[in-house]
Amino acid sequence: MTAEHGKKGSQGDAGFFTRAVHSGHGPDEGTGALQVPIYQTSTFVFPDVDEGAARFAGESDGYIYSRLGNPTTTALEIKLADLEGGDAACAFGSGMAATTAVFFTLASAGDHVISAGTIYGCTRSFLNGIFKRMGVDVTYVDCTKPEELEAAIRPNTRFYFFETPANPNLAMVDMEAVAEICRPRGVVTICDNTFMSPYCQRPLEWGIDIVVHSATKFICGHGDTLGGIVVGDDDFMAELKEQGLKDIGGMIGPFGAWLLLRGVKTLPLRMERHNANAMAVAEWLEAHPAVDRVYYPGLPSHPQHELAKRQMMHGFGAMIAFELKGGFDAGKSLMNQVDLCTLAVSLGDLETLIQHPASMTHSTFSEEDLATAGIDVGLVRLAIGIENPEDIIADLEQGLAK
Repeated sequence: MTAEHGKKGSQGDAGFFTRAVHSGHGPDEGTGALQVPIYQTSTFVFPDVDEGAARFAGESDGYIYSRLGNPTTTALEIKLADLEGGDAACAFGSGMAATTAVFFTLASAGDHVISAGTIYGCTRSFLNGIFKRMGVDVTYVDCTKPEELEAAIRPNTRFYFFETPANPNLAMVDMEAVAEICRPRGVVTICDNTFMSPYCQRPLEWGIDIVVHSATKFICGHGDTLGGIVVGDDDFMAELKEQGLKDIGGMIGPFGAWLLLRGVKTLPLRMERHNANAMAVAEWLEAHPAVDRVYYPGLPSHPQHELAKRQMMHGFGAMIAFELKGGFDAGKSLMNQVDLCTLAVSLGDLETLIQHPASMTHSTFSEEDLATAGIDVGLVRLAIGIENPEDIIADLEQGLAK
């Protein structure tokens, strides 16, 4: 139901920086515009009735209605599929729209699904609420223990969902081990790659079937729009667009897609700065006498540091979690005292953001869920921005001093 309208696909063997800039689009065929136009339209005109019928039947390529496809959105999807190394992609209006569309497409009443226990709070809320009301049985496992995953699989298990590193404590999943367990058993594997972006980690290369992103985060990079991306093989993406997009309707608008296209062009540049800043801040936090523990995959103290070195490329990401020796009260005091670090729940922005998972992003977790997921009630999450690292550290230092 979509046409490329002059847009180009993969840049072949070109490097990531080049593909981030050029993949998915070329000059506009009609005007020669260098950048992808914002096709701000709800519907598209058919040249005649037969062509309209052929498009609806899937027998002819071309646009119908912007819920089903839009040239601006198509350019974004081609680019993200290329950067993640998948056959195709599908864009949505938010990360949750993308994730739940995948879930709805894969599972039905009577099915069983498995999820890592340490995941974003709203994703867990969906699994515990809407999915269970639909009659889907959900089992949670420790994402760091492949043997728990293997033991949880049943004949009717449809998929295994996980994040790596996990939100918010940065626990990691051995993706190669997961693929070896799930693929022979027909269990679809879904990885939320939001924390790393395709510049730092590409799950499909480790045998994972489907990748999802909250494109609101690093793909956008500027904190000015929402979006979600799913990447996978051609067969599943066709099914997802037919069911999860067309029938549920969680599409992204053309202006939002254009903002993501603009943002992703600078993704590798931004990630290099995010990575370097996060390493500097993590090392400083680990040496500070008021800090009890730091969770960052780039630190040798991280229990899965060797796995991080194997699975991650170009750095260890921008996300840090830490606990203070004074527990929750000390963390609350710090978050109320910082100036440069902004108290807000998101990540991937140019600004450094700080938040308290137990009462904010993971407030849907019960006390028992938090304990099982390894999320301390005093845990502080930092999403490191691209400011000068010495300024981030100075702000944290003055906050800890108070």
